[in-house]
Amino acid sequence: MRTNKSQTVFWTELVTGEWSLFLAATTKGLCYVGSLNKPFDELVAWTNKHFPNCTLVEDAAALEPYTTQITEYIEGSRKQFTIPFDYQGTPFQLAVWDALCQIPYGETKSYSDIAQQIQKPAAVRAVGTAIGANPVLITVPCHRVIGKNGALTGYRGGLEMKTKLLELEGAGQHTKGRMQNA
Repeated sequence: MRTNKSQTVFWTELVTGEWSLFLAATTKGLCYVGSLNKPFDELVAWTNKHFPNCTLVEDAAALEPYTTQITEYIEGSRKQFTIPFDYQGTPFQLAVWDALCQIPYGETKSYSDIAQQIQKPAAVRAVGTAIGANPVLITVPCHRVIGKNGALTGYRGGLEMKTKLLELEGAGQHTKGRMQNA
């Protein structure tokens, strides 16, 4: 958990093509990737919850390594991320997020697949909750998790963003027309 000590969180807005995302990082690494085309208020609310005494500082230069890799991904020239992260979670959340990072580009897994992978087969709903708490969309690829029946299910960034990411990776054809909020 975070301490009450004041910390600086650097942020920038990444705009490329139809994509507009707010990104944030600490000196340790990327800590937040926002939802597609959402206002700055989403980042402010997230930092108030996770870094309650932080100072938000706009600094495009500090976030350049992150914006470069995410832009390369969106443009189709990057399939893996090599940037550092600074995300905090419970041991269970960290296990889920680590499992997400093992899903290959262009492939999808179900929530029950992830539960099996982390050796908690009965924890499918908890896996979904941990995925929903993923603070670094795209880079920790929670968009690659779909319902067991192949349906697109809930996504912190919204189903439109999830669909775009899966289509970008060539995984969207498996789920077209089968979206649901769950």
